[in-house]
Amino acid sequence: MRYFAFILVLFLSVLRAYPTHNRAGEITYKQISNNTFEITITTFTYVLSMADRDQLEVDWGDNSVSIAPRDPNQTVYLPNYYKKNVYIKTHAYPGPGIYKIVVQDPNRNFGILNIPNSVNVVFSISTILMVNPALGSNDTPILLNPPYDNAALGHKFIHNPGAFDPDGDSLSYNLTVCTKEDGLPIENYTLPPASNEIYVDPVSGDFVWDSPTQLGKYNVAMEINEWRKGYKIGTVVRDMQLEVYETDNNPPVIDTLGAYCVEAGDTVEFNVRATDVDGDIVSLIATSGIFTMTHCLASFDSVSASPGESVSHFSWITCHESVRDQPYDVLFKAEDNNPELELFDLDNMRIKVLGPSPVLTSVTPEGKYIRLHWDNYPTFVITGFNIYRRENPSGFIPDTCTNGVPEFLGYELIDFVEGASSNYYVDTNDGEGLENGVQYSYIIVALYPSGAESKASNELISSLISGVPLITHVSVTETDPVNGKIFVSWMKPGQLDTIPGATGPYEYLVYRSDDIIGGDYQFIESIQTSDLNDTTFVDSLIATSDNGFIYRIELYNNGAGNRFLIGDPGIASSPFLTLSPGDRKALLGVDLNVPWVNSRYDIFRWNDFTSVFDSIGTTALIEFVDAGLVNGQEYCYLVRSTGEYMSAGLPSGLINLSQERCVTPYDNEPPCVPDLTVSTNCDSLYNLLFWSLESNECYEDVVGYNIFFNENFGESLVLFETINNKDIFTYKHEGVVAGCYSVSAFDQEGNESDQSFIVCVDSCNFYEIPNVFTPNGDGKNDILLANTSGLVEGVDFKLFNRTGILIFETDEPRLRWNGTYKGSLVSPGVYFYQCDVYERRITGLELFHLSGFIHVITEKGATPVKFEY
Repeated sequence: MRYFAFILVLFLSVLRAYPTHNRAGEITYKQISNNTFEITITTFTYVLSMADRDQLEVDWGDNSVSIAPRDPNQTVYLPNYYKKNVYIKTHAYPGPGIYKIVVQDPNRNFGILNIPNSVNVVFSISTILMVNPALGSNDTPILLNPPYDNAALGHKFIHNPGAFDPDGDSLSYNLTVCTKEDGLPIENYTLPPASNEIYVDPVSGDFVWDSPTQLGKYNVAMEINEWRKGYKIGTVVRDMQLEVYETDNNPPVIDTLGAYCVEAGDTVEFNVRATDVDGDIVSLIATSGIFTMTHCLASFDSVSASPGESVSHFSWITCHESVRDQPYDVLFKAEDNNPELELFDLDNMRIKVLGPSPVLTSVTPEGKYIRLHWDNYPTFVITGFNIYRRENPSGFIPDTCTNGVPEFLGYELIDFVEGASSNYYVDTNDGEGLENGVQYSYIIVALYPSGAESKASNELISSLISGVPLITHVSVTETDPVNGKIFVSWMKPGQLDTIPGATGPYEYLVYRSDDIIGGDYQFIESIQTSDLNDTTFVDSLIATSDNGFIYRIELYNNGAGNRFLIGDPGIASSPFLTLSPGDRKALLGVDLNVPWVNSRYDIFRWNDFTSVFDSIGTTALIEFVDAGLVNGQEYCYLVRSTGEYMSAGLPSGLINLSQERCVTPYDNEPPCVPDLTVSTNCDSLYNLLFWSLESNECYEDVVGYNIFFNENFGESLVLFETINNKDIFTYKHEGVVAGCYSVSAFDQEGNESDQSFIVCVDSCNFYEIPNVFTPNGDGKNDILLANTSGLVEGVDFKLFNRTGILIFETDEPRLRWNGTYKGSLVSPGVYFYQCDVYERRITGLELFHLSGFIHVITEKGATPVKFEY
């Protein structure tokens, strides 16, 4: 009986006229624990309406609802009959998942021009919440600017929500459709009319309306999306109301502002100036999270104000507590006090605060390990230091606005050193020791509690020092497949008198391996010496054109009855030039295995006219690209390396030559990767793909495109369409509104680019139950049919009369009810339904719930339509 009574109450309440008062609002939340969240519902209502809600019902998206009470301490009465209401409620979710929170309240206010019959449309707002322990705790952004504004007819209008994310997550913005009951899109909703354009800047969040063409009230909805580590982790929908007035007043104008990237401790300060051509007094306001943070608050103070001009001073002494990955948005608003209509201008600027670069002072080999030292870091706010390592130098120098170590450099995070006062680290390669003959490059960054890394340190390079004797040269002097030659030399060993028994005579044993890794050393020479002055050797009759070679030189005390190996052998390879053909280019690389550090590589190319090798470039890296060549023409190269041992007193200026080698360029390179966007037309049931290429050079290399698709998120995409026309940049995928896409480009030679970033869309809901039904046998609307698509795989629909009796149920998505109960037409009236809908989304089969009323209208003597179920 209680269930029947509940339905009756709902049934009777829907017959009453709804008060109309809702203008704007949004839902935000903060995370209390793993699965528990506190939501804040903020609405802006019309004060003169009879409606005034002390509480609102919250649909949590997990098949549960509860009541959120209004906080009277946060109620604010605003100008123009606006009232700010705040409702707060805590909820514990059953487990990880993606949940859509919906709050709805009858009704919207009267006269909203872009919402048909707005006075009878339910007001609803929603927020997408993700429970995912792997991503950590998350609070939604706080929207600091209220969701209502006045616009002037014919004047460009800008609104910004002033979003501040306390977790430092990245934000993006886009327009969406205002919603009605159950968070569904409003039919026939349109954006406000504009003389030029209307859009939201996806980065800054500026809503730009250029320009209003009709007086009246309008509502616009904006999605504020949170991103973390490349994943979208939540969406707040802001529904805002704008009113257009006709006026001779002109809005004030803020002088252009710039963006800043600063190191913690630096001061950001500048004047903000606004002018008004009408001579009105102008007030300047700044909005940002940096005015409310716990540490190092910013200030914005008036400097001067006179009719037609206002100047205020912004100042922020940044601190290490303010370091984070994402920049801070600061919103400036200039508003005039014109008695006819107050107008304003908005300008949004960004400030990124970075931790300063640590200073690496040395990287020193110690046996099989390398010890790093750095200067003390200038704050104790950090948690420690991340240590990065790669083989060979990268040449990276951080710019003023980049923190961390960019992934493209190929550095690997090898360890974390805890403690802000730490200033050294020993790289043991997890206790296994590092390799001889490898150049190791290091960069360190300071790690802040927010997870942000500081700017990268300077890059220092080292390698292990090994060998008695110390090899200094392994240089190719003749390139030939049979009669090649390599010059090998070493430093005369010293301080042998400190080794017991090392009294001589001595013997050098020279070994060679036909590679640069030492996979198969073979004995090739013995050098007897009494004074160790014989320190050179020429290796001949070898295939220097085909292989690099590595040498091992052992020093023995060779006294009678007193023969033993002195120290570890010296090991070093020749620089071996590798060449790969590219499209109108040659790709050069140098393979080597030496105990010293090469800081310079000079590149030479054979000149057919002068019959000498010309210098064409110098690099600190072991890769070099010689571009601008002619495909099909042969080019020959050699490389000269310059290096030194990194410890004091050891040899420097070590010059060695590679072999000569030739290559013929040809087109073997894939085209540029297209940049893909996808939009959905929910009404006409299609996805529209649009792609572009980054430059004209990329365009000239392309002859067509491949499109890849999968209807399910997380599954591999498959090729489903090929376009053999380079000038086509769109594709209309009809009958599909959900799925994941990527695009590749291919050239005349059949080279195919990598696939673009995968873009997934899934923004349409395709199930709607009519609220009026007339089974009177006139051939029109005689069968109750739900509006649906192939995405809906099944339903659990139940229809009740006003006394709670179940009169119809079905699992057929279209419903197909002919208005009968036990063979006879039901009486005219209002019937209540509950419906679970099972819809195929890109993440799989998902369930959502609908409930509502159907008005059945029949005529006396009407007969039902016979229908085959």
